[in-house]
Amino acid sequence: GIGNREQRLKLWFDPTADFHNYSILWNQKQIVFWIDSVPIRVFKNNVAAGVPYPNKRPMKIISTLWNGEDWATDGGRVKIDWNDAPFIASYQSFEVDACSSSPCVNDWWDRSKFQRLNQHQLRQLEWVRKNYMTYDYCHDASRYPTPPRECALNP
Repeated sequence: GIGNREQRLKLWFDPTADFHNYSILWNQKQIVFWIDSVPIRVFKNNVAAGVPYPNKRPMKIISTLWNGEDWATDGGRVKIDWNDAPFIASYQSFEVDACSSSPCVNDWWDRSKFQRLNQHQLRQLEWVRKNYMTYDYCHDASRYPTPPRECALNP
């Protein structure tokens, strides 16, 4: 992929207080990131408009903990409290529903209801962006004097 397409959110809940359901729907039409059934980010397949879309290579899942305080914590303004170390990530009810590299027979994620967000989901996405997004590369004129093409095409 291209990279450098980050968005940052200050979540509406404390993610350390309880488990939450983090999901990714990735199909031929769109990639949607969800938290507790609320869409927080959408990247549409706009290959026809010249926007690269990750649909040619296999996907993998990687989980890491790393020090991102120089950019991920409000540009380094919020420092990590190392007194809280060691930092631990826990998972429960982890599952993957996907195809191997060969074609799938029952690819539920490509059905029409998963090809775009419905009106309720679009309102939820707008609520997240309006109230909780702290950074969006699409609005970073210092990095992108002309916003990347997908910025005008994604919801």
